[in-house]
Amino acid sequence: MFDKILIANRGEIACRVIKTARKMGIKTVAVYSDADKHALHVEMADEAVHIGPPAANQSYIVIDKIMDAIKQTGAQAVHPGYGFLSENPKFALALEAAGVAFIGPPVKAIEAMGDKITSKKIAQEANVSTVPGYMGLIGDADEAVKISGEIGYPVMIKASAGGGGKGMRIAWNDEEAREGFQSSKNEAANSFGDDRIFIEKFVTQPRHIEIQVLCDAHGNGVYLHERECSIQRRNQKVVEEAPSPFLDPETRKAMGEQSVALAKAVGYASAGTVEFIVDGDRNFYFLEMNTRLQVEHPVTELITGIDLVEQMIRVANGEPLSITQDDLKINGWAIENRLYAEDPYRGFLPSIGRLTRYRPPAEGPLGAGIVRNDTGVFEGGEISMYYDPMIAKLCTWAPTRLEAIEVMRNALDSFEVEGIGHNLPFVAAVMDHPKFIAGEMTTAFIEEEYPEGFEGVTLAEAELKRVAAAAAAMNRVAEIRRTRVTGRLGNHERRVGSDWVVSVQGAQFETSIDADHDGATVSFADGSKLRVEGNWTPGDNLARMTVDAVPLVLKVDKITQGFRLRTRGADLKVNVRSPRQAELSALMIEKLPPDTSRLLLCPMPGLIVKINVEVGQEVQEGQALCTIEAMKMENILRAERKGVVAKINAGPGDSLAVDEVIMEFE
Repeated sequence: MFDKILIANRGEIACRVIKTARKMGIKTVAVYSDADKHALHVEMADEAVHIGPPAANQSYIVIDKIMDAIKQTGAQAVHPGYGFLSENPKFALALEAAGVAFIGPPVKAIEAMGDKITSKKIAQEANVSTVPGYMGLIGDADEAVKISGEIGYPVMIKASAGGGGKGMRIAWNDEEAREGFQSSKNEAANSFGDDRIFIEKFVTQPRHIEIQVLCDAHGNGVYLHERECSIQRRNQKVVEEAPSPFLDPETRKAMGEQSVALAKAVGYASAGTVEFIVDGDRNFYFLEMNTRLQVEHPVTELITGIDLVEQMIRVANGEPLSITQDDLKINGWAIENRLYAEDPYRGFLPSIGRLTRYRPPAEGPLGAGIVRNDTGVFEGGEISMYYDPMIAKLCTWAPTRLEAIEVMRNALDSFEVEGIGHNLPFVAAVMDHPKFIAGEMTTAFIEEEYPEGFEGVTLAEAELKRVAAAAAAMNRVAEIRRTRVTGRLGNHERRVGSDWVVSVQGAQFETSIDADHDGATVSFADGSKLRVEGNWTPGDNLARMTVDAVPLVLKVDKITQGFRLRTRGADLKVNVRSPRQAELSALMIEKLPPDTSRLLLCPMPGLIVKINVEVGQEVQEGQALCTIEAMKMENILRAERKGVVAKINAGPGDSLAVDEVIMEFE
């Protein structure tokens, strides 16, 4: 077995590999850029080597720099993680030439299946059903428009060397095909150093289901069942689960056996994933094979008990698989939510900054299941604009799907993240969505269910009432603390009133509190009562309560006359006032936000790539105004309405902060 391996990656996947290597008694080497000098993976590894500036194309994907780090440390093998160099045959060849083991598949398999165009041709030759498309190289935007028209809109424009949603666009007409082709080429060049593009038919109402395979160099291969990855945003997976709620045993077996046969056909040896589009009749179509470890591999590990990273290391060491297909049963259900540094209230645009608070739920047992959190950040760390915005993968396991969802809900409510925009409220909302609960989702789920974007969660009245009861009880505790801090004498609890008016989400609840040693009974004007118990004390950021014996987890911030409470994806301003305060508050004039309708504001920290208009130009609704790059993704900002450009305040190459004015309109 290897004594030392180098991880040619960063963030949560580097930390993930280090954990398994440590378990196996193998020493690890981390590599890091200037931006990652204090990163978690650097701290966790036994050794660390600096490899250059923050930009990935000057550090993490520079093969010579990785090879130098290997020479400096004497690493015997390299795990590439995913992204970066993980599917780069030149890197695998460089390692082979240096006598260093690549913890991944053979070079020929990477070349055959790592390239989307080549893999589709091989699949077609093997009589595997594939999505219609144009597999040849496309020279320019005009050719892309012509091909798209011949295939028939909508089409998917994809980077041949792409992954993780980078270099992918859906086009519904000629204009979008032209814009999408250029943006895909730019993203592909920046992220992978390869700007080749192909186009295929975009299948409507599809489900994205993938098969995990594992092969060795001795001709053995198994499939570790499937993952459902249909909930995606901008072609990037957000929620994954294993198994799929849609497949039946016959389809699962057929997809698994076909995936293993395809892997064996190219001499595959390592962990890999064969991705399919599955229609409503369970017909499946080959999309691509990812010749690396997938981001969502933890859910497969949770339902099979197999450590995929360990298996990859053992296969790279020349060992035969110790498991057979008969050993691989499905045990329970697992769900993964990806935590992204992006603001769901701003169209999921990237967010950067310092994590002023980062407290994931404890890993291990929770309720009926188990919590796992793969992360690469820590409280006080910086989220950089240079890399992918994913900062953690929260996973839960339970015996059944509904139990796994419930464990996930409680884990999300317990996950504290402050200092940056993040998508926790959104994934919490998905966990409560009727279609997700029923398992009835397609890759168009987010577009169909949130067509105007995510604007937060509106809780049902019954849940609001539970929150109001908890807030009233918490306010009583805070008021008792306040009277003690002021140094007043006498019976403090008698000084705190029992009648309070709770205002939340447009509703108003008149409450009366009857407290005892174990909690409080909150009575409402309609005669109903709720029993609230918990150990929250003023200053705690998390309140673990029960309301009528049902758990309620709240993230808590103190505001004037109440609290900011967050739960189940809802961000609530909860005012708790005395009856007289509530009466006077109703007379207050509401302060309106400033009018920014004539300004184009930068929605995220990023770099201006292109300005599409000029001063004095009339623009139409939907017209492209400028392009901003952040976290390796290009974002086109469009006009919300017809207008005339009065002033342009920024140009290509300018780095802007959130809400900086890009241009003004008459």
